[in-house]
Amino acid sequence: MKIATWNVNSLRARADRVEAWLQRSDCDVLAIQETKCKDDNFPWELFERMGYEVAHFGVNQWNGVAIASRVGLEDVERTFLDQPSFGKDPVQEARAMAATCGGIRVWSLYVPNGRSLDDEHMPYKLKWLESLKTHAQALITDDPQAQVALMGDWNIAPFDEDVWDIDLFINNRSTHVSPPEREAFHAFETAGYTDVVRPYTPGPGVYTYWDYTQLRFPKKEGMRIDFVLASPALAARVTGAAIDREERKGKGASDHAPVLVELAD
Repeated sequence: MKIATWNVNSLRARADRVEAWLQRSDCDVLAIQETKCKDDNFPWELFERMGYEVAHFGVNQWNGVAIASRVGLEDVERTFLDQPSFGKDPVQEARAMAATCGGIRVWSLYVPNGRSLDDEHMPYKLKWLESLKTHAQALITDDPQAQVALMGDWNIAPFDEDVWDIDLFINNRSTHVSPPEREAFHAFETAGYTDVVRPYTPGPGVYTYWDYTQLRFPKKEGMRIDFVLASPALAARVTGAAIDREERKGKGASDHAPVLVELAD
C-alpha cells in the first residue's frame, strides 16, 4: 500500500500533473493541501475517472484540503476536535480533514503559516498545533494499535539541515525555524508519532519545498516542511519512503514535491 501527501498549490491549475503523478506513482491514498477550491468547483471527476473516492474541504479560494483513496474512504471528518479559528472569525479555516482509508486514519493537514515572528498568525499557528497534538495523542492513548497518519504541509523545518542556510533564516528572524515552532513539531514525537520519511531520505540538502522566486529550485535552496508522522502501529508497517523531487521540475509544477510512504500489508 502506498500513501502520499502533496501540497499542490491550486489543484485546478495542476489537475493534469496530479493525474499523471497518480498514474505514475500507483499511489493508493493521497492527502492534498492548498486545493484553493470551494466544494462546488472542486474537480471531482479527475479522481472519479481514475477509480478514487475523494473528500474535500474548501470554503473559499484559499487553503483547502482533500483526501483521495482507492482503498476506501469512510468516516470523513472536517477539522479536528477544538481546532482553533483565527482571530475573532468563528469559521475555522479549511486546513484539516480526516478519513479512514484501508484501515488507516489519514489526516490531510495544512498547518498555518506564522508569517512573521511578531505577526498575530504566529500564536494562532502554535495554538493550532497544540490542539492538533492533543487530539492526535488521544487517538493512540485510547487505542495503542490505532493506525494514524498525520500528513501534510507543516510549515516548520524542525532541524537546521532542513533549510538551505540556517544562518540566513536566523539572522532574518524568519518563521519555520523558531524554537517555539520546532518545539510544537517535536511535541508530536513526544506524544508517540514518528517521522517515517526521514530515515529513507536523510539530509542535509533533502527538501520538499522550493520557493518560485530567486531561482530557488535550480539553486537547490529549499526547505523540508512536508511530513508524514505515523502512530506506532502504522510506523511498524513502513517499508520505504521517498520525496519525488522530479515532480517539482517543469512547467506548471507546484512549489512542493509529493512525499510518498510504502506500507507492508
